[in-house]
Amino acid sequence: MTRTLAVDVGGTFTDVVLWDGIELRTAKVPSTPADQSVGVMAGARAVADGADRFLHGTTVATNALLERTGARTALITSDGFEDVLEIGRQHRPSLYDPAVERPPPLVPRDRRLTPGSLDASALKHVESVAVSLLYAYQDASVELAVRSAINALRPELPVSVSSEVAAEFREFKRASTTVLNAYVMPVMARYLSRLAAASAESGFPEHVLVMRSSGGLISAREAATHPASALLSGPAGGVVAATELGRALGHEHLISFDMGGTSTDVARIDHGRPELSYEREIAGYPCRLPSVAIHTVGAGGGSLGWVDPGGALRVGPQSSGAHPGPAAYGHGGLESAVTDANLVLGRIDPAGRLGSELVLQSDAAVRALSRLGDQLGMDARQAAAGMVEVVEEVMAGALRRVSIEQGVDPRGSVLVAFGGAGGLHGTALARRLGMAGMLVPLHAGVFSALGLLLSRPREDWAHTVMTTDAHEVDRSLEAFHQMAEEQLRADGVEPVEVRTAVDVRYVGQSHELTAEYAPGEGWDTLASRFHRLHAERNGFARPDDDVEAVTVRVDAVGSPVLTWSELPAIEPAGEPERGVRQVVVGKSVIDATVWWRPGLAPGAEIRGPAIVEEPDATTFLHPGDRAVVHDSGALEVEW
Repeated sequence: MTRTLAVDVGGTFTDVVLWDGIELRTAKVPSTPADQSVGVMAGARAVADGADRFLHGTTVATNALLERTGARTALITSDGFEDVLEIGRQHRPSLYDPAVERPPPLVPRDRRLTPGSLDASALKHVESVAVSLLYAYQDASVELAVRSAINALRPELPVSVSSEVAAEFREFKRASTTVLNAYVMPVMARYLSRLAAASAESGFPEHVLVMRSSGGLISAREAATHPASALLSGPAGGVVAATELGRALGHEHLISFDMGGTSTDVARIDHGRPELSYEREIAGYPCRLPSVAIHTVGAGGGSLGWVDPGGALRVGPQSSGAHPGPAAYGHGGLESAVTDANLVLGRIDPAGRLGSELVLQSDAAVRALSRLGDQLGMDARQAAAGMVEVVEEVMAGALRRVSIEQGVDPRGSVLVAFGGAGGLHGTALARRLGMAGMLVPLHAGVFSALGLLLSRPREDWAHTVMTTDAHEVDRSLEAFHQMAEEQLRADGVEPVEVRTAVDVRYVGQSHELTAEYAPGEGWDTLASRFHRLHAERNGFARPDDDVEAVTVRVDAVGSPVLTWSELPAIEPAGEPERGVRQVVVGKSVIDATVWWRPGLAPGAEIRGPAIVEEPDATTFLHPGDRAVVHDSGALEVEW
């Protein structure tokens, strides 16, 4: 019997799922930001005394970037391009904000060198090096020679070269991506080494597979070498799981809504596939690597309420985090968090607990909300209701960002609400956007960790070709197809599917769109798909204009540990109905029926107002909501 451990680290909690081929075992333990491996192993030991495989979603690289605790990095670039990180593309982050500032370059001017100035003294105090030379995406030989020279001077120094990190044109974005990789590489390498040692010592596998931003798994060796590909490691697992749930229940158009303790992550899923982005900004720095198109806002259960200088109530992005956490956790937190607000409103059981250990302290939550209310001329309940209203508008804005702002009508999509707090706010948000319904999966509180089990080993390859010759496109795709398969096999994975695509634009255009394309389909097919895609995204197309292929893309995947159809059938246990609790909705106090989710059988129907509790999450159904338990255990909610 093979046991697979999946661990996803969040800002507040670390979520754990163990699959032994028969049943799932789950746990939710506090995260340990100072050293994530401590919380990871605590969670692992909570579900098993060992495992055969270990899958991991981590925020180590992201945190190092956000907190500016990465390596002391140097950049080697071509003569005249030493300032490319500061010049960028003359893009202003906020056009009409006179006070907005770009984040400072991760490499200061005195550590930006050229190959000609490379010597031992220049690298004396450096911890990592990025090499990004002009036209290296076409010819990598000079970059490789520079790496060899660095290795001769300081063999222990980690080196990232742009031709291996992001072999695409546009020197600024390629340099930025390579610097990001170099900046977090030592941090990620140390963490994975520490985790491997702790895992082996506790009877778990030393070899760890890490979630990458594009929604697949890579080896720890690959993650340590190319950590920029895992900057969105954690949230991607939830999107994979939401996609598989949608397929199982027959929903092609979804928006995943993952509300945890520190942030909320949302992503659009169309025709059974998550929206992928091949370029995004992370903490203000461009990253030219494939990732699930996740939009994140600082709104979670730990987000703090505060009053701005104008006297308005605000929520987040400041968070109470894992320590001290919301006031109700009893760990010394004095400020009111969204969890405290839900507790005061009756949506979370005042006598309940989070996970298996944390007993909530409702008196502390009331005191914190009273202090916030005093600044606003409100009592504790009014302040709590205000916090919920404000945070839900912040999250609704995130949902609009991945739908309406991209020309997609959310009314045709179903919201998949998960994370510990997703079900508490999901129906209010789905109603606000006029969505078709909501799904709350079983194991909602650890759904991103479950997504690791459903994820496939994956290799992504990209290369700029800049051509109008279909034969050149085909040759490049076929070559990378073979390389991607070889890389998977080198990691002990048999490829089961290879997907190919091409970035295309009108000749002279400055931006591309990615169109699916298989070698041999021909130029007319590629151009037709691009015209159609351009019309969908931009509202118009120019079918008589010439187009050019810019970059070819290949991704190869293996088989997941677990498929949705293999999940065990639910077996109701315990009395489902648990009485009535008063909750605040708007300005009214109403009675809500309380249900115990593990006791609900398929086909059971619940009408709001109601509260559905489970060990790691809570769902709140407003008056008029109707939920039915699907055979998979998911709650299908309509209104």
